[in-house]
Amino acid sequence: MVPGHGEGVITLSLDETDPVHREQMRVTMGEPYRTVLGHMRHEVAHYYQPIVAAPGSDDERCSREVFGDERADYQAAMDAYYEAGPPNGWEQSYVSAYATMHPWEDWAETFAHYLHIRDTLQTAAAYGLHSDGPSIPTADEATLTSDPEDSPSDVRSMLRARVPLTYALNAVSRSMGAPDLYPFVLTPVIEHKLTLIDQLVRKARIPS
Repeated sequence: MVPGHGEGVITLSLDETDPVHREQMRVTMGEPYRTVLGHMRHEVAHYYQPIVAAPGSDDERCSREVFGDERADYQAAMDAYYEAGPPNGWEQSYVSAYATMHPWEDWAETFAHYLHIRDTLQTAAAYGLHSDGPSIPTADEATLTSDPEDSPSDVRSMLRARVPLTYALNAVSRSMGAPDLYPFVLTPVIEHKLTLIDQLVRKARIPS
């Protein structure tokens, strides 16, 4: 079955439910993260793009300014991506290598990541998780203290709350010899994209 999102019905390849196949694909594609939930959220993102950034609207124009023009030839973009791979330095502007392929995929990958962050923080809050350290110097200015129960109401607060929580969760995973739970780095460019998605989601009239 081919992944899709027609009329809001999300379809995924059954092969992705096989952990062995999924890990083989993750390694082959050079991905730090590959899950069934990630595929689901990616397809959900495609479905919601024309809803929260309706064709012909100012929101669509804003989306094109940030993500690029989705009217670009998709087949040509896909062929170029699978032939040459992502451009050098893509990590500075894209949440994943696949997001570099076409503006549609940049939107979908970023929107899916937005859902990852919101769900992670909501789950942490539900379990009363917070981070108080460690009290050691770090290479950046981000605080290592976080209390997701503070329920960040804006995307900037949400992104700030994410940093110490993911530091802690990654450290726990490493203590078990497992890969980082959150293997991503969000640059200012990526955060700007997430901010636009947050704004569009909050103002959209989502059909019931």
